[in-house]
Amino acid sequence: MKPPGPAATLRQALARRKRAELVDALVELAEGDRAILRQLTARFDVVMTLEELVAATHQAIADATDFDEREINRNFDYDYEAYAAVKRNLGRLIASEQLRLAMPLALELMKLGSYQVEMSDEGLMAEDVADCLNVVIEAVTKSDLPADEMLAWCSALHKADRIGFIARASIEALRRRIEAGEAQ
Repeated sequence: MKPPGPAATLRQALARRKRAELVDALVELAEGDRAILRQLTARFDVVMTLEELVAATHQAIADATDFDEREINRNFDYDYEAYAAVKRNLGRLIASEQLRLAMPLALELMKLGSYQVEMSDEGLMAEDVADCLNVVIEAVTKSDLPADEMLAWCSALHKADRIGFIARASIEALRRRIEAGEAQ
């Protein structure tokens, strides 16, 4: 018979603890590690205020686009889970009818994400950046925002894109629809 592994032993030890003690331990772990905080928040579908959601999205953008500058021009590791949190949070903002809060966050992501892509060897994270941006681009396309506001946002995205190709087709398609009066 195979002896229990570390996870099974941990499960046994945790099963002997009180609920409050387990909650305290999870919160303590989450406070010390943003990746754990994001995982638990997503797993338990934690409801946040708009202010908390915006702050969590700013932090997820910072975490997702962070890299060690000593690793420039290499295929450095990046935080896939943070990109997933950015996408999820932007979707939550849009579902809460807060598109105008999501738009500047998308712009921030474009600035920081395109810099990260520019500094990497092969730009592997470009698709993750575009996936997050496309959530907002799609919402803007379906919105009733004034055309001049949408065009200004598209221009800001283009200007913020340091490499000139992240979500370019989606942004150009939105621009053409706006200019043709077809957005919505």
